[in-house]
Amino acid sequence: MRTRTVRTRSAAALTVLAACATVLGGGGPSGAAPAAATGAPQAVQQTQDQSDTCDIYGSVPPSTVDGLAVKAIKARHSLVIGVDQNSYRWGSRNPNTGQIEGFDIDLARAIGTAIMGNQGQVVLKPVATADRVDAVKNGRVDLIVRTMTVNCDRMKDVAFSKPYFSISQRVLVPKASPATSLDEAINGRTVCAAKGSTAATVLDAKKTAKQVVPVDNQLDCLVLMQLGKVDATMTDDGLAAGQAAQDQTVRIVDGDTQPEVIGVAMLKTSTDLTARVNQVLADYHADGDWGRSYERWLKPYMLNDAEHYWPVPH
Repeated sequence: MRTRTVRTRSAAALTVLAACATVLGGGGPSGAAPAAATGAPQAVQQTQDQSDTCDIYGSVPPSTVDGLAVKAIKARHSLVIGVDQNSYRWGSRNPNTGQIEGFDIDLARAIGTAIMGNQGQVVLKPVATADRVDAVKNGRVDLIVRTMTVNCDRMKDVAFSKPYFSISQRVLVPKASPATSLDEAINGRTVCAAKGSTAATVLDAKKTAKQVVPVDNQLDCLVLMQLGKVDATMTDDGLAAGQAAQDQTVRIVDGDTQPEVIGVAMLKTSTDLTARVNQVLADYHADGDWGRSYERWLKPYMLNDAEHYWPVPH
């Protein structure tokens, strides 16, 4: 089996647009970083490649052992998980119940309940796309479960679980757009992408858009497209499918780019927490919960069956 590698890409310098993230739930980290597992067993020590290539499928072996990081989280009776509240079918607030729901939310709750043993001790905290890495590094959350692409640049700053979804970058346009391909939708056009996202990096590398409009959350791109302020939106195919389902006036153009995977992010020093998350992911998939969540939230809007999106190293 060949290990897939990816090249490090430079992040684009993007204009900041102000936005607010509403906090859901009670206590948890507030400025202080979660306790780090610096003395984890050698068997689960994680190494992150700092060169120009990395193994995006690599992570520590799954484990049910509570190390220093997990014990510290349990001692404060609160596991704080950064999530999205603006991505339909992945993580969005239900207007009827006020609750955040979706595929990533199911997974976040499964991870939290498995580790804490009590769903009441799991706090879901909305985090903007561009703030995901800083939220982990600054200790405002213990985990990020928010369609976060695993890549070499990010692996220098945070640790990732084993991947739990395979995606690629797609482009959305208004149905009235004449674009029939990804390149037609981008070339010479005003294109929106979330700050700090893989989509923004891809657009920067292509250098064919007339203008790239950065936003804090990808749902803002849909609003700008509805207002006629941008010609297209680049995001991953899962989020693109959610936007197309949410708004029947937009469509996904043919073609994709840069196949990739998404995973759960956490502190690089919290090795035992990474191992616990990997065990939950393995059980979540093996028990069929991953597939059932896919059927409920994503299947009607995706192009392929569930197992097409479960990452397999190659």
